[in-house]
Amino acid sequence: MDISLQQVEFRYQVNTPFERLALLNVSFDIPEGTYLSIIGHTGSGKSTVLQHLNALLRPTKGKVVIGDTEIKAGVKPKDLKKVRQKVGIVFQFPEHQLFEETVEKDICFGPMNFGVSEEEAKRRAREAIKQVGLPEELLQKSPFDLSGGQMRRVAIAGVLAMEPDVIVLDEPTAGLDPRGRKEIMNMFYGLHKDNGLTTILVTHSMEDAARYADQIVIMHKGEVYKKGTPEEIFAHPEGLIEMGLDVPDVIRFQIRFEEAFHTKLNRICLTTEQLAEAVAESLKRGVPK
Repeated sequence: MDISLQQVEFRYQVNTPFERLALLNVSFDIPEGTYLSIIGHTGSGKSTVLQHLNALLRPTKGKVVIGDTEIKAGVKPKDLKKVRQKVGIVFQFPEHQLFEETVEKDICFGPMNFGVSEEEAKRRAREAIKQVGLPEELLQKSPFDLSGGQMRRVAIAGVLAMEPDVIVLDEPTAGLDPRGRKEIMNMFYGLHKDNGLTTILVTHSMEDAARYADQIVIMHKGEVYKKGTPEEIFAHPEGLIEMGLDVPDVIRFQIRFEEAFHTKLNRICLTTEQLAEAVAESLKRGVPK
């Protein structure tokens, strides 16, 4: 399912003294199967864009096209239930939204709310719990007896049980230690590849954007500052640094290596594995004195 934002403007609290422009002329496309990362400072418009992706917010100008559904400023959209079933959002700290007596009931809640039978919802729960790397025995436990990491995975399983075509991740690793962050991000990447999901990651982490995304959109003061592949975005990191945005540690190391040895590596390195390989090739060729 393709998604397209076309000249989207959004204002909070329109026609009040507190009216505030949050998005201005935002346009970009998300083809089906893409892994897109949206990055930017706090207040850059990332979360506002996110809430347009399943019509939690609607444009004050422009339009958002989600599959065959058009959400246009000033026009009441139809059949948003279908959109919200196909676009699943994992918000920050999703474990805070758990509330049922058992893990199974919590995972089943969303599908049953959209008309899925109890039997089918339970089948999806069994499948989803495996997808997030948890044993099926946990289904009959209370979610509040689980560890924090397990609770987060259960909440994610609840989104997966909806069988969405698009999954939107809003800072999904917030509050996790480095090991937990890596495990969760690798899990999502596996789901993206195995299920052919369109994945949209809203994050502050340049490392995650560089490692996992096919495309990156940088938001700045409510506008699209830059968009492109990770290689295109990080080919000229000076502009990002001047904006006060971080760049991946691997990019910083590459810059220092190239400055120290007055050489250029044969590519932009986005992972430590790529960097190690490129540096080894450079050293084999011999670097300038």
